[in-house]
Formats: sequence, structure tokens, C-alpha cells
Amino acid sequence: MALTGRTALLAALGSLPVGILAPSWTGMLAVNAPLSLAILCDYALAAPVRTLRFTRSGDTSVRLGDSAKVQLTVTNTSSRRLRAHLRDAWPPSSWLTGTEQAASRHRLTVPSGERRRLTTVLRPTRRGDREAERVTVRSYGPLGLAARQGSHQVPWTVRVLPPFTSRKHLPSRLARLRELDGRTSVLIRGQGTEFDSLRDYVPGDDTRSIDWRATARQSTVAVRTWRPERDRHILVVLDTGRTSAGRVGDVPRLDAAMDAALLLTVLASRAGDRVDLLAYDRRIRAQVQGRSAGDLLPAVVNALAPLEPELVETDARGLSATALHSAPRRSLIVLLTSLDAAPIEEGLLPVLPQLTKRHTVLVASVADPHIEQMTKTRGTVEAVYEAAAGTQAQAQRRRTAEQLQRHGVTVVDATPDRLAPALADAYLALKAAGRL
Repeated sequence: MALTGRTALLAALGSLPVGILAPSWTGMLAVNAPLSLAILCDYALAAPVRTLRFTRSGDTSVRLGDSAKVQLTVTNTSSRRLRAHLRDAWPPSSWLTGTEQAASRHRLTVPSGERRRLTTVLRPTRRGDREAERVTVRSYGPLGLAARQGSHQVPWTVRVLPPFTSRKHLPSRLARLRELDGRTSVLIRGQGTEFDSLRDYVPGDDTRSIDWRATARQSTVAVRTWRPERDRHILVVLDTGRTSAGRVGDVPRLDAAMDAALLLTVLASRAGDRVDLLAYDRRIRAQVQGRSAGDLLPAVVNALAPLEPELVETDARGLSATALHSAPRRSLIVLLTSLDAAPIEEGLLPVLPQLTKRHTVLVASVADPHIEQMTKTRGTVEAVYEAAAGTQAQAQRRRTAEQLQRHGVTVVDATPDRLAPALADAYLALKAAGRL
């Protein structure tokens, strides 16, 4: 039996003076007979908690930064009216800091044999699965002097998906894709590998695109126009090893890489290419293969949602072997990893020839904007040392990128807010050059 604040107030005031002198609650209630009787009656009239029935409904997924609504239906199967305070407990990361109490606590009254529906609004602050914990109910008697309390397990899971903030760059990249694909008035001449149509020659055209047979049949010079090939295979590989756990600003490197992977996935699928996903460190953490264009984005988003960095060194040989197994024919392999010198020189470079021999390889990495800010600081001795350290770090990244480029790898190194559009631009450039 739980005694309420109202009971404490009455006991403190004392309906009988002797109650104030009691050394404990037990003694107080023993000598204060009217209050004791009122408490016992109130407790007896409180609706039982154990016989309550609960069901859930509502959202099962939500993008990070958005709100999810989960309904909890409470059915009172007893013969007494339920007057209760209810707490619908979820993990702390299910709400913004400081809003948990207001969002998870409810007051309700349910007559005998009826039900009521409560709505808990979640606003998660992290990706992954958020599972409901306990539903705790405190059922009060009519006088509010005593209460019954108990908890129930009512399972429900809300999956928090990546926010995909880079989707704002999609319209402009799709417009460029339509230009490449010949679906607008702008034609890209002499690029791609799939024949599109013939048209008249204009000064500046590549003479290698002249169709001499067609020219012989007419009075003007005819040139071929090309469009990028479709149905190419793109394998997006996320390195989930220890370097992906580093935070750039307030965002883990892995989250920035995910955002770039999502934009590339949508763009490539719109271009008619097939996209697969692989997340790897020392074993496969997530994989999406063989999905149709309509199912691809939901499958990729769902696979990325629970993914977290692993504090282990990535096995580059295992990653290479798994990528080659996932891409049996010529493909574009997009590796989202770190450009730190040690992991590249000791891990990736030795196995890179195996990848570049059969595939086109693109390496994308998240750069830290704070390093660029460091290079511009001046005025004090400490600032000069910071500038020197930032310049040295930038020079090291450039040397690492140059090493990769000497092996025929395309390198994209950009800050978190620029990585996604820069990667999309690199993909379009490869497509326009006929390298896919």
C-alpha cells in the first residue's frame, strides 16, 4: 500500500493530537483510528493494478529529428473506477533532454469495463531501436489517501532511422543526371558509351564522333550523340571500424558517411543503376543486395538505422575479399572510410590492386572543418602552433589522397555538410566520362 502526500498532510496536522507524537507511520495510524480507517477504506476502493490490460499501437519507425506517436490502450477489467497516474517508460534517448517527465507521465480515469487510449510522443536523439520499458501505474482511492502501485511489461519497438539531411541536394543532381541522359534540351556530346542519336555537326564537336556512313548518305556532316550507360552496378561499402567512431563537430564520421551513402543510393537508382550496400569492419555488419529500385531506399535506411561504429581496426583484406565477392562483375566500388595515413598505408594500399584490377574504385572520406580553421589562426604563440599542426594534417591527407590516385582511385575528401553532394558529383562525373 502506498500512502499519498494528502495522507501525510492529514497525519501531520493530526485529526487527534496524539497522532503527532507517534514515532512512525505504523504508530501514528495505530493511535489515529479515524485516519487509519479512512486510509484502509480508500485503499480497498482503489482499482487493482494487476488486472489492468494494455495494448500498444502507433509508429514503428521515425527519422532522427522527427516525432513518433505511440498509443497505449488501458482497459479496466475490474468492478471499480480507475483513478491513476501512469508512467510510460522508454530509454532516456527517446526524448530531448528535460522533456521526458512531461512526455511519459499521464493522468487518467477509466470507469469499470471501459478503456482509454493515451499517446506518448517520442522525439529520439539517437539512431537505432528504442524499446519500451515498463508501464507503471499508481491507482488511487476516491479520497486520494492511499494507492496501489504496480508495473507491466508492454513491448513495443520504434526504429530511429538516419535523418537523410542531404536529400535537399537531390533535385539539382537529378537535373544534371537528366542532362547527361539526354532527356532535356542539353545534350552531352562525345561522352558515355551508349549510342543515343544522330544530329548535324556544329563547330567544336569532337571529330571522332562523326558518323561517316550517315554523312555519306546526306548532304551534311552527321555526328553521334551518346548517353551514359544504364544498369551499371554500384557497391557502397561503409567502413564501420574505429576511425568511423570519431566525431567531427557534433556528428560521428559514420553518420556523415551514411548520409552521403543515402544520397548516392537514390541518385544511382534514379539513373537506372543497381546499388548494393555493405557495412564491414572485421565482419559484415549490414548488407543489402538485389533490391529493386522501389524497395532499395527503405531497405538501405532500415539496414543503416541500428548500425554503430565498432572500436576495432578494420580488416582491410577481409573487406576487400567481401567486396569482390559482392561484386562479381565490373562495378563501381564506393568506399566510405578514413584518409588517415596509417589505416590507408597499412590496410588499404596493399589490397587496392585487387580492387582496381576489376573495378572502378572511389574513396570518400569525412574531413574535419576544425583543421581548416586551425590553419587560419594567428596572433599568439599557441595559435601559430595550431596553424602549423593544422597545415601538417592537411598536407598528410593530401599525400594519402595522392597515393590512392596513383593507383587509379578517385578520391573525395569533404566536410560533413559537403561530403554527400561532393560524392554525388563524383559519381556523375564518372558516369559522364563513360567510366561506369
